[in-house]
Amino acid sequence: MQNLAEIEELIKLISKLPGLGPRSAKRIVLKMINNRDEIIRPMAKNLTEVYKNILRCKTCGSLKSISVGCNNCENINNRYSKICVVENIADQWSIESSSIFQGYFHILGGTISSNNQNKEELLIDALINRVKKEKIDEVILATSATIEGQTTAFYIQDSLKDLDVKISKLAQGLPVGGEIESLDDGTLIYAFKNRNSISKD
Repeated sequence: MQNLAEIEELIKLISKLPGLGPRSAKRIVLKMINNRDEIIRPMAKNLTEVYKNILRCKTCGSLKSISVGCNNCENINNRYSKICVVENIADQWSIESSSIFQGYFHILGGTISSNNQNKEELLIDALINRVKKEKIDEVILATSATIEGQTTAFYIQDSLKDLDVKISKLAQGLPVGGEIESLDDGTLIYAFKNRNSISKD
């Protein structure tokens, strides 16, 4: 292969994406180069726009546009009484696509002990503030069934125990060790419909 620095760097960057290795990245780069006007030009423009305009909401953790605001926590057309707590934005998108949940999302940005993150780096304090300020009847803990996910759920449960709010978690349709984003719609629907209330004792 020709040793072109620009192409080598692009292959390295693309191979960092989930599910892609160097060989897949090379095929993608060749496809892009062979279709530079249809793919590279609009992609470069769009990536620049995303970099400039899309960021993470400090209140709920979802993605927002600096020009529009946050559609999740600033939704004035629908006032919800439930918040679904998930680990990452991919989890939010998976649940939204199933259409099983109508309410607000709260994206923690990880779990306790995952990716060197600790409790202070997650948006747990922001969640507590949202429950206090908004008329929230139920907090649904939709963290993964991994050790880190369950540890985070227990910590959130303990943090909310003094507030007048129902706390529930997804039913056992969620397999042990499973991550939300990898579940099919049927499993998600079962897990939400049969969610269990958590005692605050």
